[in-house]
Formats: sequence, C-alpha cells, structure tokens
Amino acid sequence: MPVFRLDKRLIFPSVDLAEDGLLAVGGDLTPQRLLLGYSKGIFPWYGPKLPILWHSPDPRMVMETRDLVINRSLRKAIRRKPYELRVDTAFADVLAACAQTPRPGQDGTWLVPDMMAAYKRLHELGFAHSFEAWKDDALVGGLYGVSLGACFFGESMFAHAPDASKIAFAASVAQLDAWDITLVDCQVHTDHLARLGAYEIPRAEFIARLEQALDAPTRRGTWRFELDLDAWAARGGDWPDA
Repeated sequence: MPVFRLDKRLIFPSVDLAEDGLLAVGGDLTPQRLLLGYSKGIFPWYGPKLPILWHSPDPRMVMETRDLVINRSLRKAIRRKPYELRVDTAFADVLAACAQTPRPGQDGTWLVPDMMAAYKRLHELGFAHSFEAWKDDALVGGLYGVSLGACFFGESMFAHAPDASKIAFAASVAQLDAWDITLVDCQVHTDHLARLGAYEIPRAEFIARLEQALDAPTRRGTWRFELDLDAWAARGGDWPDA
C-alpha cells in the first residue's frame, strides 16, 4: 500500500489508507494543516533528518476523563501536595523538557526544531496548552497537547521529580472533565498511560468518538486552573461524586 506524498494543497488522504499507522509524508507544519490533521485523527511524528511523517495508528490509545485510574500511592502523593500546579505559564519550557527527556527505545527526539516551532505557534493561537508541576519555582514535570472541541490530544510529558508528571496529568484530566473536554487522545500504547487508565480502541471507533467531540466548541486561548486544587488534592484526586 502506498504512502501518500502531500503537496501544498490542504488535504489528507483517508486514515483507512494508513499502513502500520503511517499515512502520508511531506506537506508542512502550518497551523492550518496541523489543526486539519488533528481534526481527522492524524498527527505528525518523525525524527531528525527525516521528512514530515503523518500518522493515524490503529488501534488508538484513548481515555475518557472518568476512566482515569489513581492508584493508592498516587492518591497519597496528591494529598501531600508536593507541587504547585499551573497551566500555560511555561509552554516553551515544557516543550523543551519533553524534547530533552530520554525515552526507552528512542534514539534522539521526535521534537525537532520545526516541530517545536509549530507547537509554539499553536500555543500562541490558543490551541496548544501545557499543564505544569512546579517545586520552589522550578519546573519539575508536566505535559502538553492540543485541544479541539471536547478532545484533548496529549502529545508528550516529562518528570524531573517523583510523580510530577503523574500528578500534573491527573490534575489536567480533572480540569478537562470540569470543562466537558472528556476525550483524551493518547495516540499509541505505553505501559505508563495504561496504568493511568488509558486503553486501545479500533481507529474507526476513535474517529467516530472524535467526530462527536468536535461538535463541541473549542476552548481557545490561555488556560488557567479553575478547578479547586486544594479540594481536589484533599480527595486524593478522586471525583467529587466518588
């Protein structure tokens, strides 16, 4: 099955034509193309010295916000409130930390300079966001992703302190749920995300869920926590109605 080569036209082939998740090569990383890709379940993922590669994996790793699993040790960590949690105060720093964090089985980073510039532009436009964990005014963990409609497309996370990314992720899911952004795209399977409640579904099911999520308005702009983080921490991250 061929891999499609994109040109300047703002189009993508059907995700059903992807081979082992790889759908297309080329094109560009303009905000318009990135947002079109995300809206169709397609995202860029490539490494240094490679052309832009566009993926739509099957199966797809996802989570509904209420699927979040907080185990006993993480619940205890949340109750201790070891970190100050923020949103959208250091997007570029989160991006850089994700790029610099070694990953098992990866040689180098997929967050090449062009990718970092593209996500910074999406952040400036109010579509990309960072959730952050801080300790003594130092950024020690976090994650970033793209938001469209009622879907948050998680891209990457990092931790430089115990449980920092897990706590930031748990808080992000709670805040997204409060905003009725209930579908979290985790892209591909990792044991880390599976332990937090993410699971794989067929791509066709993901696309159907995504299309429904995109009927909701996009919460665009700079985000701030509106969640009562003290009450959330006192519950150990549990839902108010748990």
